[in-house]
Amino acid sequence: MTTDTIRTVPIVIQGGMGVAVSDWRLARAVSVTGQLGVVSGTAVDVLLTRRLQRGDVGGHVRRALAAFPRPEVAQWILDSYFVEGGIAADARFAQVPRHTFASSARLQELTVAAGFVEVFLAKEGHDGAVGINFLRKIELPLPATLYGAILGGVDYVLVGAGSPADIPALVRSLSRHEAVTLTVKVMGARSTDAVGELVFDPAVVLPSPPAPLPLPRVLAIVASTDLARGLAADPLTRPDGFVIEGAAAGGHNAPPRGPRRVDEIGQPLYDERDVVQLEEIFSLGLPVWLAGGYGTPAKVREALAAGAAGVQVGTLFAYCDESGFDADIKADMRARAMTGDLDVRADWRVSPTGFPFRVADIPGTLTDVTVRDARTPVCDLGVLRTPYLKPDGVVDFRCPAEPVAAYLRKGGREANIEGRVCLCNALLASAGFPQRRPSGAVEAPLVTTGADLEHVVELLTASTGPTPGYSAAQAVAHLLAG
Repeated sequence: MTTDTIRTVPIVIQGGMGVAVSDWRLARAVSVTGQLGVVSGTAVDVLLTRRLQRGDVGGHVRRALAAFPRPEVAQWILDSYFVEGGIAADARFAQVPRHTFASSARLQELTVAAGFVEVFLAKEGHDGAVGINFLRKIELPLPATLYGAILGGVDYVLVGAGSPADIPALVRSLSRHEAVTLTVKVMGARSTDAVGELVFDPAVVLPSPPAPLPLPRVLAIVASTDLARGLAADPLTRPDGFVIEGAAAGGHNAPPRGPRRVDEIGQPLYDERDVVQLEEIFSLGLPVWLAGGYGTPAKVREALAAGAAGVQVGTLFAYCDESGFDADIKADMRARAMTGDLDVRADWRVSPTGFPFRVADIPGTLTDVTVRDARTPVCDLGVLRTPYLKPDGVVDFRCPAEPVAAYLRKGGREANIEGRVCLCNALLASAGFPQRRPSGAVEAPLVTTGADLEHVVELLTASTGPTPGYSAAQAVAHLLAG
């Protein structure tokens, strides 16, 4: 890593949250303060098309696409999705094809462009660092999105929700515009089967690539001393640093070790087996950031005193002015937080990934059983689908949140269905991009947040505007106070 790529190591990393909650606006607002702003790499292809269909207010997407290194790709995307003035209020968004092991060239181009656009806009007009966050479990669009982010000049790549062992090598190859192969777990397939290999060739998108690009740093988001030690031991898998995520973090968390145990409301119970030995990770010689309950000035000082490079914070930024939550949803979250009427819990079942997922109980969202029961299951985005091997040797995809009959027909277990929610549609809805169904029904949101709201309330209470609020810059200043 050269000093040309990154000037300083940040104290504060803004968490990569949800679908479009950590969008380019939030990341940029954090980065201009000198800390690390992070965009979410999840479903950016769908997000790009829906912004264009909404009319691209402000012209931001079109401005970024104008800088994309292959103009004809940018043009077909605009021709296909841009709607001057935006689609009608009762219209449906045009669908984006679902990724497979053999995604079309057009889908790969769209996904690369989407990664580029998100990072380009986050980096525009300043020289601060920008990162992109990936869930390792969302595999099929990962290489294309990552390549687009590297084309956009991303400085950090953060990967969690699974082992990021293959990400450092992937980053190195993509920065040289080389074809890559990503090993994808296929349910029912032996480890020796080749059906789990996803090949992505940048030449599909850029037939005449430019010179090698600056190499971003890779930060592995882990919750295990053993995983961190294993990653650091091999030069091929060694990241440039670690984010150690505790159980208090919002969104997806690593499940507890050992047999599943829950409290009286069904939340996972963690014990000493889940405590990361920080001294051992510090001894690996890489910078470390601490996450999960570190969103206060005192916890920042505590992390630095312990030897950490800094902290990763999500919740405090999720409630700030620039976060990508739908405006009405954010206003409701803020009001409930200030009155103490916001219940946040970790749910074992809600996410199709199988990872515990922290959600807020808010009427009108999918934590409301009546809202959940009223939804007709549909799987039209497929971001969280899992590949599996059919008896005839063909790879197909399934998700426990898809229509029940389809899931069972594909060999899914009935025990996996109860309580599952279509996060793909729900999280896009929480960011203000809900799909409208032919029946007229509109997809309901699901709100994910951490439970450490004391300093959110402190900043909201201290605000002086007509409605409670605070900026990302104020959140950074609060964290670094003292």
